[in-house]
Amino acid sequence: MQKALILIAFFIFSGNAFTHAGRTDSSGGHNNRSTGQYHCHKEPCLSNHRQSTEAVKESVKQKRAFSTLYNRKDWPHWIDADKDCQNTRAEALINASRTPVKFKRQKGCTVSHGTWFDPYTNLTFTQAGKLDIDHIIPLKEAHVSGGDSWTRSQRRAFANDHENLIVVSAGENREKGAKDPAKWLPDTLAFRCEYVERWVFIKNKYGLSSDQREKAAINSVLAGCQ
Repeated sequence: MQKALILIAFFIFSGNAFTHAGRTDSSGGHNNRSTGQYHCHKEPCLSNHRQSTEAVKESVKQKRAFSTLYNRKDWPHWIDADKDCQNTRAEALINASRTPVKFKRQKGCTVSHGTWFDPYTNLTFTQAGKLDIDHIIPLKEAHVSGGDSWTRSQRRAFANDHENLIVVSAGENREKGAKDPAKWLPDTLAFRCEYVERWVFIKNKYGLSSDQREKAAINSVLAGCQ
């Protein structure tokens, strides 16, 4: 029943949670009043605004509206929201460790050791330096799926949302990069159902769109979940 509800929600959802009004100009876009960024809505959207060849090709391939270029610096992450010297990365490591963590210094800000199980690889790690905090929905994926129109504070909230974070090996995280489920899934078959379910949950939570190949890959995985 739960899987059916996930599938239904995934099929019926469309559009972005954070919309923006205003007419498009002759280039097919307009300036977002809250962010000051130029946002494209239709082809070519290139005559008056710079877009990289790679971004244009990807938009055409995915049949998505052209968006402003992604810049990771526009998505502030690993912040110390409660001012206790432990940033989002440290908190994720503390929460995920199966044993009490150790810190680099007595102040207790930066985690050095603990016991972490990586569900992507089925490996266990004890050194925090060998781990990354993966955004299940990568920041770049969020950007091209509707987050390009968000304010900086909305991007900050997304980038530090613990529901979208998971502690994994650095190598596996970097292999994944910004790929969606059509291009990358965890090597561990037993974890793929949970991974895809979390992907769908986060996309729905933030009103992010999905392309057809992404949906097909997700539904293929969910169809085989118990």
